[in-house]
Amino acid sequence: MKTHFITTEIKFQDSPAMLPKVIEAELQLSGKPLRWAITALDLQQQTATVEAVVTLEEVRDQRSEVGEKNLNSI
Repeated sequence: MKTHFITTEIKFQDSPAMLPKVIEAELQLSGKPLRWAITALDLQQQTATVEAVVTLEEVRDQRSEVGEKNLNSI
């Protein structure tokens, strides 16, 4: 498992209650959010800057394992 620090901008929502759900959905595109915070607001652009720590599962490269098996069978 690897952790990554990311920053993203989220458009304000019509309902302030929807903002956390929209933020979490956006962060899911980059990994599993561990924590996040709104660190800045741009009232003119109607955006919130969000900083987050997300985790990604490491995916083993199965191609190299298959190649090793094929070489061993020769």
